[in-house]
Amino acid sequence: MAATSMKDIKLRIKSVESTMQITKAMQLVATSKLRRAKERMELSRPYADIARQAVLTASISCDDPSVPYLKKQDDKKACYIIIAGERGLAGGYNNNLFKAQLAHAEGREYCVLPIGRKAIEKYTRVGVPLLSDEYAGVEGLSVSRCYRIAGMLLDQFREGAFGDLYLVYTSFKTMMSQEVEIVQLLPVLPEEGLKKEKPVSTVYDPGAQEVLEKIMPDYLAGTLYSAVCNSFLSEVASRRSAMDSATKNAGEMIGELKLRFNRARQGAITQEITEIVAGAEQ
Repeated sequence: MAATSMKDIKLRIKSVESTMQITKAMQLVATSKLRRAKERMELSRPYADIARQAVLTASISCDDPSVPYLKKQDDKKACYIIIAGERGLAGGYNNNLFKAQLAHAEGREYCVLPIGRKAIEKYTRVGVPLLSDEYAGVEGLSVSRCYRIAGMLLDQFREGAFGDLYLVYTSFKTMMSQEVEIVQLLPVLPEEGLKKEKPVSTVYDPGAQEVLEKIMPDYLAGTLYSAVCNSFLSEVASRRSAMDSATKNAGEMIGELKLRFNRARQGAITQEITEIVAGAEQ
């Protein structure tokens, strides 16, 4: 009986050690990607900020109510760009994103443009209409592909396919903190603070409307690319943290199993000695 118990414990230790090797390897891979992902995120941020400021400033100066990018359309469905992960084992990274989007869209009809394999799988499974399912990769999503996505979204918005466009992504704060953010991209709603600080010296040639039309693809593509970089960095940080915790837990479990194995072996040895002594006395 003791021998059977010892054999089971030994097999369990080997199984946990194999799992620990996998989690440790994934932790090292995530760590190796962190520096490059952080550099990529920091380089993408200034362009996105400048593009947003330019669009907001032009939208304030634009006095043409017929410009589609400035018209609010509450009666139409919404569209969400969801930037999730390419794979799991990243703690609550993907689930937190999906929960935030579902809460934001509650009671409203919507479609999604999923970016990342996990987003495609999630919204295909629940039956939400997808604008496209070809963007399964996040790490390798280039600026040119972001421009292609921006062009497609602007065309559909002008055609009335949806009334609001939201971007849902995970913003990197620190190695231990990443937060889901939902940003409205279309229609452009100038911030109150920016309205008060309207730069009266800004002159647009040929006009604010034409400038707005020209810079909208840059604004959408730049914002999207920056969010992709932010999301990937958040995913890598979340996976590193999750794999670090899993490796530590596996180490603790192995320690407990070895203690149980030693106790079982000691019990077996004690039983054998007792049986030998009992046999000698007879």
